[in-house]
Amino acid sequence: MHPLDIGKPQAKSKPNFTRSSNSNIFEEVKAAAAGQIESLASRWLPGKTKRSGNNLMALNPTRADKKIGSFSINVRTGVWADFATDDKGGDIISFYAYLHNVKQIEAARELADLLGVRT
Repeated sequence: MHPLDIGKPQAKSKPNFTRSSNSNIFEEVKAAAAGQIESLASRWLPGKTKRSGNNLMALNPTRADKKIGSFSINVRTGVWADFATDDKGGDIISFYAYLHNVKQIEAARELADLLGVRT
């Protein structure tokens, strides 16, 4: 530091995030979960589930759902929806985030740990 700079506010350094720390984690988790979506969803959904084609239907645990059929996840793609509330998402990470009430990045990190994805 130059002597004339003493006392001047210093610029805060930005955290050094590597590309794989956030952006690739989503793709890596989705790839690791491929083929496991049904077993993962079955673990997180309480009670009975029903399979219809590629869709796994269950009661939505985030609300007082009483009938199987309005809440489902496609076990091939991870696309999910609650047709009674219009909540929906496009992959297993958003499904986990929705069910566990966490942000997408937190869901991705937790799934990475669960699936053994190195981040």
